[in-house]
Amino acid sequence: MIFPIVYNWVIIILRTCFTAIALNYLPVWLTLDYLSDLMYITDMIVILHTGYLDQGILIKDLARLRKRYLHSKHFLRDLASLLPTDFLYFAFGIETPLVRINRLLRMPRLNEALDRMETRTSYPNTFRISKLMIYIFVLIHWNACLYFSLSNYIGFGSDRWVYPNVTNPEFASMRRQYFYCFWFSAQIFTTVGDTPLPNKEEEYLFMITDLLIAVLVFASIVGNVGNVITSLRDRDNVFFPNHELVKAYLRSHHISKELRQRIDNWYQHLHINKKIMRENEILQQLPVHMRTEIAVSVHLPTLSKVTIFQSCEKSLLEELVLKLTPQVFSPGEYVCKKGDVGHEMYIIKEGKLAVVADDGVTEFAVLSEGNFFGEISILNIKGNKSGNRRTANIRSIGYSDLFSLSKEDLTHVLAEFPAAKRHLEEKGRQILTKMGMLEESGEAAEGEAERVETKIQRLESNLEILQTKLARLMVELESSNRKMQARVEQLELEVAALETQPEGGDKGEGAQGREEGVGGEVEWEREEKKR
Repeated sequence: MIFPIVYNWVIIILRTCFTAIALNYLPVWLTLDYLSDLMYITDMIVILHTGYLDQGILIKDLARLRKRYLHSKHFLRDLASLLPTDFLYFAFGIETPLVRINRLLRMPRLNEALDRMETRTSYPNTFRISKLMIYIFVLIHWNACLYFSLSNYIGFGSDRWVYPNVTNPEFASMRRQYFYCFWFSAQIFTTVGDTPLPNKEEEYLFMITDLLIAVLVFASIVGNVGNVITSLRDRDNVFFPNHELVKAYLRSHHISKELRQRIDNWYQHLHINKKIMRENEILQQLPVHMRTEIAVSVHLPTLSKVTIFQSCEKSLLEELVLKLTPQVFSPGEYVCKKGDVGHEMYIIKEGKLAVVADDGVTEFAVLSEGNFFGEISILNIKGNKSGNRRTANIRSIGYSDLFSLSKEDLTHVLAEFPAAKRHLEEKGRQILTKMGMLEESGEAAEGEAERVETKIQRLESNLEILQTKLARLMVELESSNRKMQARVEQLELEVAALETQPEGGDKGEGAQGREEGVGGEVEWEREEKKR
C-alpha cells in the first residue's frame, strides 16, 4: 500500500498546481490514478481476509472478520477514499485533479505499513532515517507546489520573490519550473536564509508559515537523528564490552603501554569483525524456548562436532547450547597451559591454534575450525592419570574465536540426564583407554568409592533416627522432672501445715487429717498419670 498512497500524496497536488505537467502527461496520470484505485480495492479485500487476535487466539473465521471490518471506522475511511469523485471531471473539467482529494484519506494505512516494515527489517535505524526523508520530501514537494501556485496568483516575475516570468525561455520548461520551486522551498525549510525578501502581504504570510513549519522540521530531524545515534551507541554497548571504561581503568592504574596496546587491538578486532561477546545478555528478554531455538540454529552444528557429544539425545544438546560462551583470543595468547586444572572445554569456531612445547616455540600440531580440546577434563572421570589437569600448551596463532563450556554448566545439565551422564562418562573412559591415560584400577576404585558413599548415606540416615529418639527421651525426662518437683512441693506444704497445728489437738482429727492428706496425695498421683 505504500506506492498508491505516496503516489496520490505527490501527484494530486503536483497536477493541481502545475497545470502544464498535468495536461502534457494526462494519459499517464489517468492510468496511474485508476491503477492506484485498483490497489486500494485490493487492500480492502486483503484486510477483509486478515486475521486478528482475540484474547491471544488468532481469528480466521471469514464471517467474524467481515463483521469486525465492516463495523469499524477503518472501513468508513477506506470507503470514503474510494468514492467515485472522478465523475466531477464532467463538471469541473479533466484538468482539475483536486476532485480526487479523498484518496489522501488512506494516510493511516501508510503509517501502519511503515511501522510494520520497521519492526521486520534487519536495519531499523536506516529505515527510520529513510522514512523521515520521505516525509520531508513530501512536505517540501507540497510547499513547492503551493509556492508555484501563489506565484501564479500574484503574477510570475512581478517581483524578485515570486517565480520568474514564464515567458523567459530559461524558466519556461516544466522541469525548470518544478526544480526551481523545489529548491526555493528546500531553502526555506532548511533555514538557509538565502531567499529573496517578500514584498507583499501574501508573500509575508507564506514565509511566516513556512518558517514556523521549518522550525518543526528542523526539530524533528535533530530529534530523529539523535535517537538513531543513541540507538547505535546503545547497540554497541550491548554487543561489545565498553572500551572507554576499560581504557579509563588502565590509565588510572598505570598499566604498561604494551598491554594497553594489546587490549586496544583486541577491541578493534571485535568492532571491525562484528564479534558479539554478549549473546546471552542480548537475547535475555526473549522467552526461553525462543532463546533455545536461536542457540540451536547458531551453535548446535558446532557442538555436534565434539566426539563425546555425538549420539547424545537432542534435548541434552539443546540445554548445552545455552551454556556455550563465546571467547576471542589474541595472537600469541595461551588458551591453556600444561598442568593447569581444567575447568572448561573449548570448541574452535574460527581461527587456528597451535599445540606447543614448554619452550613456546616448537609446534606439535595445529588445530583449526571445528576442532575441540579439554573435553575430558570437565567429565571428572575416575582413574584419569592426568587428574583433570591440562596435558598440553594451546596457544592462539592469530585471532581465534572459541566457544567454552564450563564443568559447572555441564554438571548442572547432566544432573537432569542421568542416562546421558553415564553415556558420556563411558565414552570418556574409552578415549582415555585409547590414550593410555586410564588406570586399570580406576573402575574398581570407582566402585569402592560408590560403596563407601552408600555406607556413609546409611550411617547418616541411622544417625538421624537416633537423634530423633534422643530428642523424644529428653522431652519425656523433662516432663518427669516437672512432675517430681510438683510432688515434692506438695509434700513440703503438707509437712509445714502439720507442724503449725496445736499440740493439744485431737489425735483422732490428726489421724483423720493424715488419712485425708495421704488420700489426697494418692488422688493427685492418679490425676497426674491420667494427664
